[in-house]
Amino acid sequence: MMLHMNHDQDKPFLEAILDCIADGVFTVDNAWRITSFNRAAERITGVEAAHALGKRCSDVFHADICERGCALAETMNTGQELIDRPARILNSSGRSVPVSLSTAVLHDPDGKLLGAVETFRDLSALEQLRREIANRYTFEDIVGKSEALKKVFALLPDIASSNATVLIEGPSGSGKELIARAVHNLSDRRDGPYVAVNSGALPTTLIESELFGYKQGAFTDAKRDKPGRIALAEGGTIFFDEVSELAPATQVKLLRVLQERQYEPLGATKTLRADVRVVAATNKRLAELVSQGGFRDDLYFRLAVVRITVPSLRERREDIPLLVEHFVRRFNTKRGKRIAGVTPEVMRIFMRHDWPGNVRELENAIEYGFVLCHDRYIDVSHLAEEYQAWAELQASSVAAPKQTPLQEAEAAAIRATLELVGGKVGQAAEALGISRATLWRRMKKYAISRR
Repeated sequence: MMLHMNHDQDKPFLEAILDCIADGVFTVDNAWRITSFNRAAERITGVEAAHALGKRCSDVFHADICERGCALAETMNTGQELIDRPARILNSSGRSVPVSLSTAVLHDPDGKLLGAVETFRDLSALEQLRREIANRYTFEDIVGKSEALKKVFALLPDIASSNATVLIEGPSGSGKELIARAVHNLSDRRDGPYVAVNSGALPTTLIESELFGYKQGAFTDAKRDKPGRIALAEGGTIFFDEVSELAPATQVKLLRVLQERQYEPLGATKTLRADVRVVAATNKRLAELVSQGGFRDDLYFRLAVVRITVPSLRERREDIPLLVEHFVRRFNTKRGKRIAGVTPEVMRIFMRHDWPGNVRELENAIEYGFVLCHDRYIDVSHLAEEYQAWAELQASSVAAPKQTPLQEAEAAAIRATLELVGGKVGQAAEALGISRATLWRRMKKYAISRR
């Protein structure tokens, strides 16, 4: 769009119109000096038009895009208008004001370039509303508005204020460590250390020395004393992730820490006191492992003084839009981008996906989109292959052609297998002895949905 300036006698008329507009409007000449400045611009910036006219726009707005990515410069160089680009300006009081701006070039009737015009809208009220909504549904970095999470939010302060051992159960990627950190951050131990132990990642031969430490000479490579994770967590909290993976011998020693608050480093002759709070997490049902003989019952009861269950993401789909917005904000900050969100089609895919990897899988899907997206919104083309294949499957409304008996049998086998594994494509492909990509193609061929 190119705007044309009329003769001088039309200026009072144009200024009267501009002063009635709620958005800030200003124009600049080819030297970037402000040539007009409406009342809304005065109100938003706190700068009177008399002080703005004749000054370079960067001296008035001090915007975050003035140094790099100037919208007016881009428009002047390309001749292309910009619509709703986010930015922040500093008003006359030094307060940062979020705005959405649009730009266009100005030509006279003969086509000569005169400068450019920029309109900007104050988004302070909208940002405040979004912040209030985010704060309402965010608790110690845990994001959600589902009833299941609201119950956890309500319990966390009381749980944290006690010194009781906490067991957090939930599927992988559901946010168990966030709960553990919240327990620590809300407790009287918040100023003490928080030490995390991945029980499944440490070899059985090393986990005891990692947990309890060792004295010089305890074994061949023990050249000096080394404190264990429990000692490092003294006065704070130690978090055992995937606690179900602890070896039986280690379970016995951890039980002693919980019962007697004592332990011995390898090679030590003295018993040490342990002033630590233990929080544990598992993606398995420990009660079932106990009944099967896979976990000590006495340790289970010591760990599960307080038990928190974290639901899977598919059990709290209403949290998905909040989580998407949360991750978009995080990756914008991390990658220096200005992506506004995801398209409605992407949101539909996310809302209907089963999320076997839970919140972690959703975070990875958004991060993947950030790598490929150079637009304002993450679209289906910016998603990983499996999400794109699912979108194509859903978009296909053409009835499947008449099938042969063999094809009918194959389609029936795929449907039955998907039903058996709860719609998990990876597990279904493994059970059928084919690759995920092949299964996706055949699902598309037979118009089969996962659900």
